[in-house]
Amino acid sequence: MINKRVVLVTGGGRGIGRAISVELAKKGWMVVANYHQNAVAADETVAQIHTLGGCACAIQADIGVSADRARLMDKILSDYERIDLLVNNAGVAPRQRKDILEVSEPSYDEVMTVNLKGSFFLTQAVARVMIKLIKTQNIADPIIINIGSMSAYTSSPERSEYCLSKAGVSMMTLLFADRLAEFGIRVYEIRPGIVSTDMTREALQRYDRLIAEGLTPIRRHGEPLDVARAVAVVAEGCLPYSTGEVINIDGGFHIRRL
Repeated sequence: MINKRVVLVTGGGRGIGRAISVELAKKGWMVVANYHQNAVAADETVAQIHTLGGCACAIQADIGVSADRARLMDKILSDYERIDLLVNNAGVAPRQRKDILEVSEPSYDEVMTVNLKGSFFLTQAVARVMIKLIKTQNIADPIIINIGSMSAYTSSPERSEYCLSKAGVSMMTLLFADRLAEFGIRVYEIRPGIVSTDMTREALQRYDRLIAEGLTPIRRHGEPLDVARAVAVVAEGCLPYSTGEVINIDGGFHIRRL
């Protein structure tokens, strides 16, 4: 068993996932950057961490597939014999933005399978391992962090699959926080707002205009590093008397204003 704390970051190859991976590596974590298809991006994340003197590896797995989740967990436990932190970051948007009256079942299934089903069952598998490792005193203070979205409570009828999936992630956070507290496993949701990533690129000009017009009190869009720093605060154990908490990283979007 290695001495470094081990974190699994799903969707760790680019965007928010890469920023989280690099930020945690800077703080001494052994980073497992999971990716689905983009091996080049995942390798770039690992190379960046190695350049900074950190430790990381990339593992391919589709978290929406049961066999892939099992293989991912087996590989981590075989190589490192522990997992101290799970960051459920992997997520997809609909391939085409369509009005809720036109959404197809394949689009719905694809988004929900990755964003909610995959994250749910991966969390279940990781939690079971964490409980065993706690009981054998091989880890202490494990944490699970779900990367949610302001879409959990903000209506976007042209992205209904995504909104539903992120609303589910919010409830998933509460359910696991409730169930796992007795074992000392804390669960959180980091809820980003408008963050500059590949997912938001096509609508970023529109978002920037809305922000300039006052959509958010802090008048800029977020960057992946903004989210990564929030993850690091939680991961480093700075909130020991808290679980099931939502941490908004959204420029103040969630504030109701008159």
